[in-house]
Amino acid sequence: MYDVIVAGGGPTGSHVAYHLAEKGHRVLVLERKRRAGESVCCMGIIGLECVNAFTIEDRVILRQVNSASLFSPSGNRLHLWRKEPQACILDRPAFDIAITERAQGAGAEYHFHSRLKDVTVENDRVSVAVSRRGKELKIQSKSVVIATGFTPGLLRRLGLGRFGDFTTGTQVEVKTAGTDEIEVYFGDMAPGFFAWLVPTTPLMARVGLMSRKNPGLYLKKWLAHLAARGKITSAEAELSYGGIPLKPLPRTCSERLIVVGDAAGQVKPTSGGGIYYGLLSADIAARTLHQALEDGDLSAKRLAGYERAWRKRLGRELKTGYWARRLFERLSDRQIDRIFEIVKAGGIDEALLKAKDLSFDWHSKTILRLLKYQMVARTLNLMKLPFRAGGIDR
Repeated sequence: MYDVIVAGGGPTGSHVAYHLAEKGHRVLVLERKRRAGESVCCMGIIGLECVNAFTIEDRVILRQVNSASLFSPSGNRLHLWRKEPQACILDRPAFDIAITERAQGAGAEYHFHSRLKDVTVENDRVSVAVSRRGKELKIQSKSVVIATGFTPGLLRRLGLGRFGDFTTGTQVEVKTAGTDEIEVYFGDMAPGFFAWLVPTTPLMARVGLMSRKNPGLYLKKWLAHLAARGKITSAEAELSYGGIPLKPLPRTCSERLIVVGDAAGQVKPTSGGGIYYGLLSADIAARTLHQALEDGDLSAKRLAGYERAWRKRLGRELKTGYWARRLFERLSDRQIDRIFEIVKAGGIDEALLKAKDLSFDWHSKTILRLLKYQMVARTLNLMKLPFRAGGIDR
């Protein structure tokens, strides 16, 4: 019998598996893809804080970036630039392979082409139903970590509740005429959200967007528009899709079970990025499970320490980001254009860039600082703020 079964072999699941296997636990990772590094719908951008915190190897980084251009619905441009690199664009297949190999090197066992079907918690174990290469299997373990990405049906069946909100992202890899910086576009190409063009190699880029409805249709139109402008050389490509939770699950643990990463909703509501927050939560999950296994106590009460710890670390960011996300969705294109004008004319962009605590990964301080500018606040026509005098409500 395994000590831990990790369902999901992406970065978050593999990171949990690595730490637990390294401490001597018998770990099995179930991954529905046929091999590590298969395609995934992800911008693949992480901040330097994440790179340094998790010792991301240079060989999986395509390029460092220190600038980005943001375009309003009317085409007004904000150019954000710092002398030092702020983020890195990952080679996602190579990154996934590297983190898988690290876990395997620590002793974690991987079963690819294996889809988790159900989890049954018994008195002294967990029975996991798996579909593997067309065969139905039952595997026993002391505990389970769910790191399957956005799988609301499974999590609902496990009694962990429903996601309060979510959207869909879609992306494609395309050839470009050559671009050196990240480009972000706001407007009717991605209503309520944004579209992106992320350069990877000199003549390739990831183009994608988020949308609550018809993301594929919006992206195909956007690709045609970019091709007509000469930004990309072809609009024909196969799209990849992924669900993106905008609010975390009501519960992320129960008896013998922990949920991490996108599966738990540990995702930035502003950008949809989940790599860094997922890895941070994976650290907490691994520490919690290791101690629980050592003590022989995998009760819901014991594992609740994981939930308290990750919410203490990320709760403020997720709540502030979600509030900002919902506010942005209420803005008209005219209001977004006006905000761009105010930010440029008032030098607000330069002031924010000079702030030492401006972070690629932690958005709440930037959001709250932006709201202090009176003209911006008036343009937003703010809804009731979810703040108390001491800060945002948890």
